[in-house]
Amino acid sequence: MKRFVVGVISAAVLVSMPRAAAAQVKTVSSEMRTETAIVEAIDVPTRAITLKKPDGTFVTIVAGPDITRFSEVKVGDKVSARYYDNVVVRLKRPGEPDVSGTTSSTTPSGQTMPGGTKATQRTITATIVAIDMNAPSVSFTGPNGWKYTSKVQDTAALAKVKIGDRLEIVWTEAVLVSLSPGK
Repeated sequence: MKRFVVGVISAAVLVSMPRAAAAQVKTVSSEMRTETAIVEAIDVPTRAITLKKPDGTFVTIVAGPDITRFSEVKVGDKVSARYYDNVVVRLKRPGEPDVSGTTSSTTPSGQTMPGGTKATQRTITATIVAIDMNAPSVSFTGPNGWKYTSKVQDTAALAKVKIGDRLEIVWTEAVLVSLSPGK
């Protein structure tokens, strides 16, 4: 995972949810941003594409085997990518089983130029293992030895949770890519 903001976000939501509303589901973060770049170089054997961003910096990405129209990408093509990130948190009821799983999919655009959508959704159960009212912060553990500590801004809300509380975190990351022909 390129970034793991879930701990910060889940801490903010968890502490803002009253105990009586434990079964409620809440979207805590939703972000969409768009970036554009021009294809500067293509390394066919490694499937690496070097892109030049509007600020003049370069970034190299690798097109995985699920990118079926790689051969149609040309130097000079304009790439537009929209990144979407969404997090949903739910305080789990006592006795509810833990969850841990990931699903991913790639969908071609069906347009004349190559493009498509790649999305990943990850669901985990995290448990509060420490609360520090002086910092203030909360620490979580999750599957595969995952550990995370996050500062919390609302100390009154932090006082409403306890060590051992569990939450289900579902986050979705997606990128929608489209190409337009170069000049």
